[in-house]
Amino acid sequence: MQLKINQKRLIGVFTTVITKKSFLDKEKYAMLILGIDTSTHICSVALAVNGATIDCIENTAGHAHASLITVQIEEILHRNQYNIHQLHAVAVSQGPGSYTGLRIGVSAAKGICYVLNIPLIAVSTLEALTRKAITNNNNEPGFYMPMLDAMRMEVYTAVYTSTLECIEIPQALVITPGVFDTYLNEQPCYYFGTGAAKCRPLLQHPNAGFMADVECSATNLSEPAFERLTTGKTEDIAYFFPDYIKNFFSNKSKTELVH
Repeated sequence: MQLKINQKRLIGVFTTVITKKSFLDKEKYAMLILGIDTSTHICSVALAVNGATIDCIENTAGHAHASLITVQIEEILHRNQYNIHQLHAVAVSQGPGSYTGLRIGVSAAKGICYVLNIPLIAVSTLEALTRKAITNNNNEPGFYMPMLDAMRMEVYTAVYTSTLECIEIPQALVITPGVFDTYLNEQPCYYFGTGAAKCRPLLQHPNAGFMADVECSATNLSEPAFERLTTGKTEDIAYFFPDYIKNFFSNKSKTELVH
């Protein structure tokens, strides 16, 4: 399947000349990172300086990521008066999530990093979502379980502590009654993400909490991306691919998939 990313606009982003901010030089003071998250129906880009988000553009329409992503990148740079050559790195949500969405985001991130010869940073979609949940929940102790919809009663999930220790690695899991009882019987468990609502009837327990205000966003990448960049945890652009967790399967026709 070919992804119809607007290549002319992407090239335009590379060559646009924008006035530099006086407080930022690529060699001095601060690290400017572009974040990209297209793992769900939300198409999101963000700019961060030293791990702090300074701006974000999001579109929740869904199914238009390929046509939106380069437009959003161009817009966020322009309205913040940055030149793309001032970027120190690009961070991307690496999955799991939507197969097509992940490919679009990763392709855009890799293209920018290749042309500019800057580092590519990958952040687990589930980790980034969990960081947001822990912050929103004021670091309350308990287990944090991100859930991204994987169709039917299956979700992409993992289990984290309030200190972001991953105690169950990311996996595709079919949710059934009692599947998380081991954790629920121990301490509060917090569920969030695009797959949480459909699982709620099967996760009835006094220790079960659902967080509706936690969504995938490029802003969630800012802090972990800065941490990875400053510790040298970057990706090989040529060999990096999204973390799909499971193989792609569709009963749609090829024509439907292209469109």
